[in-house]
Amino acid sequence: MADEKDGPSGFKVVDRRAFTVEGSPRAENPPEVKKPETPHPPDQAAWQDMASPLEGRSSDEPSGFETLVSYLSTTTMFQLGLIPGPGGERIPPDMVNAQRTIDLLEVLQEKTKGNLTAGESRLLDEVLYELRMTFVELQKRQTRKGQ
Repeated sequence: MADEKDGPSGFKVVDRRAFTVEGSPRAENPPEVKKPETPHPPDQAAWQDMASPLEGRSSDEPSGFETLVSYLSTTTMFQLGLIPGPGGERIPPDMVNAQRTIDLLEVLQEKTKGNLTAGESRLLDEVLYELRMTFVELQKRQTRKGQ
């Protein structure tokens, strides 16, 4: 045969069919195949021993919420063309996606109402106000240019 190799191929083919080619049951039992052991998740005690990512963090560091608001506001400023691209080039405004990101911040504000600290709520209010005002101003400029 053209596909044959000189040495062993490193794997073994075992016929595990229950019946022979003629259709009669096989007399020999196929060898047992050892299934790989599945890893078990750590027990509850192990989870409790793991340190919380918030433990040991100073109060000066921004919370996950503040980081999220910062990320979304920076993304919006980039989409509005207020932040240069990675190479320092000017990025043209993408008003549609900027509006979508502002809308995401509004959804975040609505869904977290009553669950934020006073500082987090103030941060979100201020960021949304600034982004909305900037968006409206840029829309006005684009409208004036188009006339």
